[in-house]
Amino acid sequence: MIIAVDASGGDYAPQEIVKGALEASSEYGLEVALLGNQQVLDELLKKEENTDKVLVVHAEQAITCNENPVQAVRSKPDSSIVKGVRLVKEGGAAAFVSAGNTGAMLASSFLMLDRLPGIERPAICVVVPVSTAGPFLLLDAGANADCQPRFLAQFALLGSAFARLYLGIESPRIGLLNNGEEEAKGSILTKEAYQLLKNTGMNFIGNIEGQDILRNRADVLVTDGFTGNVVLKTLEGFGDLLQDMLALKQETTQPEGSGNFSKLVKNMDFSESGGSCLLGLNGNIIICHGRSKARAIKNAVRFAARAAAANVAGAIMNELKPVTANTVKEHLL
Repeated sequence: MIIAVDASGGDYAPQEIVKGALEASSEYGLEVALLGNQQVLDELLKKEENTDKVLVVHAEQAITCNENPVQAVRSKPDSSIVKGVRLVKEGGAAAFVSAGNTGAMLASSFLMLDRLPGIERPAICVVVPVSTAGPFLLLDAGANADCQPRFLAQFALLGSAFARLYLGIESPRIGLLNNGEEEAKGSILTKEAYQLLKNTGMNFIGNIEGQDILRNRADVLVTDGFTGNVVLKTLEGFGDLLQDMLALKQETTQPEGSGNFSKLVKNMDFSESGGSCLLGLNGNIIICHGRSKARAIKNAVRFAARAAAANVAGAIMNELKPVTANTVKEHLL
């Protein structure tokens, strides 16, 4: 199993990306392919140990964070992002990890990888481990700012399948993020999506309000990509605030219960999970924050290896085949 890693993408590339990939390779015994400028990466690797399971794939071009995603993907076929997705498509890598231009990751994956049956749009799925009762999945977390009601129902199918595979939950509770619990509440999008979700046969528990996001009400929380991204970044900002508070406490005294507080702070650190899965396509694509440092990259590579070992894309495809073959398809497409 080879995990491809974009060494040219992210605010701290290539040094922190290389460091994190090497730590993952050494700690988890993984083969890692670094994509980027051969000369630069070779120089960095000369200074490191335990590089026997690390190889370099030369990528002449790099896509920056400010470039138009679709134009960049089409004009830079030798970029690290395009080459990484191509490795997954052609079977040269079991998964691809990147902290680079998210739009370019989405565009290249959508253009090169086959969609799963019955799925029109891929969704970014984030594992949010803030509850002591267990993590939940949030999707879409940013791939689709504008959605149709049927897209949300399709995201729910993807999230439900992933929750069974990754979280081991036999019948995941599906919640729809909304501004009220009542069925008639919300926008046109959420009200129509609610009606679709009632007919999917999934364990749909209804609307989830903002104050209940962290209360273990649902195992899969579904929303459009615009709202999901705002929720995700709000949680991350709250996590940063908690880290600052914990640091301040440690400088003074350790109050009773600080151990639980420390655990909560750790859970809300985005670098703990490292990255998010792009679900809905036939390939394991892991999208990381642009500000990811070595620890986040190491955990993202571990996450990618777990997804690849479980054959997440293939397993979800097998789960979707019987679903999209029956009358549910009429409600979702």
